[in-house]
Amino acid sequence: MLDWDTTQWAIVILAFLAGLFLGGVFCTGRKWKRKYHEETILRKEDIRRREELERAHKHHEAELIAAKARADRTPPPPPRTTT
Repeated sequence: MLDWDTTQWAIVILAFLAGLFLGGVFCTGRKWKRKYHEETILRKEDIRRREELERAHKHHEAELIAAKARADRTPPPPPRTTT
């Protein structure tokens, strides 16, 4: 029968864990790099879109303020005519 001591079991467990770690590193390396690149592109697009919406909002808000200022302005009185 197998009569292993603690040292041999520790070596087997460490070899198994090293295999899991190295397998994970070598097999998924390309996958996370591609996902990171895609996420970076999406984030840049989101930032660009948000800045575009903020510019449109500021422009619209300025137009509303100007329209309100024009509406609140009282027209000058009509000129007096002497007859």
